Amino acid sequence: MKKKSLALSQVYRLLEPGPVVLVTTTRKRKANVMTMSWHTMIDFEPPIVGCVISNRDYTFNILKATKECVINIPTVELAKKVVACGNTSGRKIDKFEAFHLTPMPASQVKAPLIAECYANLECKVIDMKMATKYNFFILEVLKGLPLLRSTHIPFIIWEKVSLWSPAR
Repeated sequence: MKKKSLALSQVYRLLEPGPVVLVTTTRKRKANVMTMSWHTMIDFEPPIVGCVISNRDYTFNILKATKECVINIPTVELAKKVVACGNTSGRKIDKFEAFHLTPMPASQVKAPLIAECYANLECKVIDMKMATKYNFFILEVLKGLPLLRSTHIPFIIWEKVSLWSPAR
């Protein structure tokens, strides 16, 4: 079988590691939500996560200034809202209000949790050395909070849905 070449601009779709998530930040009492898919686990304990947030995104400067966020893990039921959050800017609208998402207070950071999401990971930035050149932030998860319980959790992974069974 002959294979076709893959456009280099599409390589990320093969390597993209995990579910599409919603990152929440807050600054000067204004909360924001950003759709993100470029993230990876770096270490297990404490949990360290690397993520790419473009310097063109509203979230970039908030995260640089506050050094904290929440990674909210949505299920497939939130897919339309996840796409809508990714296609709009928090500079122009309040995404919580516009997309009917429920902010909840976090215990370790000022950024809000999203109540509708399966799980929420409260994070602090521990390394920004690569943020300027590569838009790459290193986060430490301070607290993980699963809010919803289910046997199979349908996550959003780009153009498909992935079923994941939580450890018991």
